[in-house]
Amino acid sequence: MHSNDPLHGLSLQAILTALVERIGWEDLARHVDVRCFKHEPSLKSSLTFLRKTPWARSKVEALYLQTFPRP
Repeated sequence: MHSNDPLHGLSLQAILTALVERIGWEDLARHVDVRCFKHEPSLKSSLTFLRKTPWARSKVEALYLQTFPRP
């Protein structure tokens, strides 16, 4: 069965890693205004924060979809 979710099969870590590689922490912080992207950002601390903060995770996922549009 095919999922209509464009993020199906992508882990939060994969999404965040792709965004950091494409736009960097500074631009990520500009789009999603959270401390973990601004002050000594790391994948580990950011993933911990995003897993506990649904609104921030939603913004990161939306940014991913804008940055990497699906065909």
